[in-house]
Amino acid sequence: MTTVFVHGSPETTTVWDPLRAALDRDSTALALPGFGCPRPDGFGATMQEYEAWLAAELEALDEPVDLVGHDWGGILTARLATTRDDLFRSWASDAAPAVEPTFTWHDLALLWQTPGGGEAFWAGLLADREEAAGLLAAVGVPAEHAPAMAAAVDQTMVDCILDLYRSATTLGADWGHEGHAAPNGLVLAGDADALGNVDTSRATATALGAELAVIEGGGHWWPLDSPEAGARTFEAFWSGLT
Repeated sequence: MTTVFVHGSPETTTVWDPLRAALDRDSTALALPGFGCPRPDGFGATMQEYEAWLAAELEALDEPVDLVGHDWGGILTARLATTRDDLFRSWASDAAPAVEPTFTWHDLALLWQTPGGGEAFWAGLLADREEAAGLLAAVGVPAEHAPAMAAAVDQTMVDCILDLYRSATTLGADWGHEGHAAPNGLVLAGDADALGNVDTSRATATALGAELAVIEGGGHWWPLDSPEAGARTFEAFWSGLT
């Protein structure tokens, strides 16, 4: 069984490296178009286009997979869990509450969705990579990983981030699950995630008929700060599937 990992923003596939190293199974990490890789011609970088892209990537695989998403990758994973559960054996997401009809964005996302404000924010970080690394560390990226994450952000990624978030101002209303039960699901929550909430994740897991796993000490970037705990969580989850 292969695991397919889908990263978030502002990340590349390297966010999964520590976790993949801690797991004894085949895996692949998909790169969101424009995130550390080219943006295809004509690709609008909307949430609907990323959803269609991920569905196509999974359709192209010739074996059942266990799908794992983090941040925006987790949103896309939860979306497919409620619409295309034929594409995988199991799913796991640390951003499943984003498909609650009542979902609201955090303050940084609201800034990125603001014309002019989002451009100014990212222009400042592109101009000062040390400041960018400091900000990433301040919101939870482990200090040893923050410089590399900051260095990977380029104008292509920034443009995709802005287009993606601006396509998702009404995410909860557009992608709300409306009680759809998604089989073989796992909702992840780091109890030190400044951008998440364990109680909210628990409620979403119940609504989707999924299990809940709390990563003790895990922040928003738990694949980097708690890879061993993440690996134990997944191994226990996968071993219980039929």
